[in-house]
Amino acid sequence: MASASGAQPEATYFDTQRTLLVNEVAASMETVLQNMNKLNRSLEGVIAVGNEFSQVEGLWSQFESVMSKPPPAQDSESKHAKEGGGAG
Repeated sequence: MASASGAQPEATYFDTQRTLLVNEVAASMETVLQNMNKLNRSLEGVIAVGNEFSQVEGLWSQFESVMSKPPPAQDSESKHAKEGGGAG
């Protein structure tokens, strides 16, 4: 029994393959982490650009709310007066 003398036993095929797979998974996880960091930076850039347009969006919202209001009653009455005056 040579293993009883304290010498390191040879790695089995399973141990070798497990080590290779663990190293491959670790490398893949590092790649995933790098890609997540890139995505995070891209999203931060998109948010920054979007924030630059917040004032413009506010102005367009005000414009939309003003344009969506019905015209005042005065304008409607003067329009009816013009139509009535032209018919007679």
